[in-house]
Amino acid sequence: MTSKWMGLVAGGMTALMGTTGAMARKVAEAPVAAPTDQPAEGQAKVQLAILLDTSGSMSGLIEQTKTQLWRIVNTFIDAKQNGQVPFVEVALYEYGNDGLSGETHWIRQIQPLTRDLDQVSADLFSLRTNGGSEFCGAVIERATLDLSWDSTPGVYKAIFVAGNEAFTQGPIDAGKSCQAAIAKGIIVNTIHCGGEQEGVDGGWKSGAMLADGKFMIIDHNQAVVHIEAPQDAEILRLNTELNKTYIPIGAVGREKLENQKVQDDNAIANAESGAAVQRAACKSSKNYWNGNWDLVDACKAEGFKWAGLKEEELPEEMKKLDEAGRKAYVAKKEAERKSIQASIQKLNEEREAFVLEKRKEQGEGVDNTLDKVVVNTVREQAEKKGYQFEK
Repeated sequence: MTSKWMGLVAGGMTALMGTTGAMARKVAEAPVAAPTDQPAEGQAKVQLAILLDTSGSMSGLIEQTKTQLWRIVNTFIDAKQNGQVPFVEVALYEYGNDGLSGETHWIRQIQPLTRDLDQVSADLFSLRTNGGSEFCGAVIERATLDLSWDSTPGVYKAIFVAGNEAFTQGPIDAGKSCQAAIAKGIIVNTIHCGGEQEGVDGGWKSGAMLADGKFMIIDHNQAVVHIEAPQDAEILRLNTELNKTYIPIGAVGREKLENQKVQDDNAIANAESGAAVQRAACKSSKNYWNGNWDLVDACKAEGFKWAGLKEEELPEEMKKLDEAGRKAYVAKKEAERKSIQASIQKLNEEREAFVLEKRKEQGEGVDNTLDKVVVNTVREQAEKKGYQFEK
């Protein structure tokens, strides 16, 4: 098992369960395979870091982010660079929360750059607001220095920092943090939760301009509008069937499988925002990867060894199978998964066409919720990096 793979498992599970001795034992039970978290040859990465102000007045921002994560990632479902779907990683930070340590300027890295979107979702749903001193310069500096940004030309790398206090406050010069980020090819986009002039006066616009980014304003307390479509019910039914194609490896896998269902439930509880349908669409795409616990994804990795699987790591229905039987069982699940994903994708295309017509009938609303401003910005900036969008 590579150190990088151990870090991937440890990072995801630490966020899920906390840093305890029991946690260390769980990580030790992770699969013996070393699933790749690197792109295929010629495939570009997309790296997005989301930096959220979790001070007392930002509950609306958190609500929008946790329900619209899937739509933001889905921006790249129909994108290609060099003929391939890009490889998306997401990192998550919170800042400005009095429950954090003043020694770190009230900043916490919740997730490093990861493909474990279920874990990112779980972390978002666990966030709580609390007082705060919001230091944008400090959190941008942390994200720039701490994360494993890819220096390969053509990679779209972007920070999205959102908050409502002055961008320039705190002990770290925000302007210099933005300049340091863009020097590494990382675009800094600023999202002010409030009025436009207030954001300009508070330095949010100038910060974005220093790092080739975009200054955006949102109403963080506005409810995201979801248009119901005839395809929604069938998409959600297929999503339930999709979950049955996952094969957990060991104790870590069983916990991750349970977390998959929990995040489905979280999305369904926020169905009025479109979270459930957007999550299902994401799960039908290549950007929903679970090779850190699911045997169907894990066995595709270079260096995977079937002989390395222990009987106790497998579900009951696979334990008594020989290697050929295990391969056949996994192949059957993979075929079922591909079929279900294709059906969801087709339905989602029909759904989007229906929604587009409805929006035309109703007239376009103001694009001032997090999902709309981020999706529009991501598309514009990624196109400059050579990404093509089919829609």
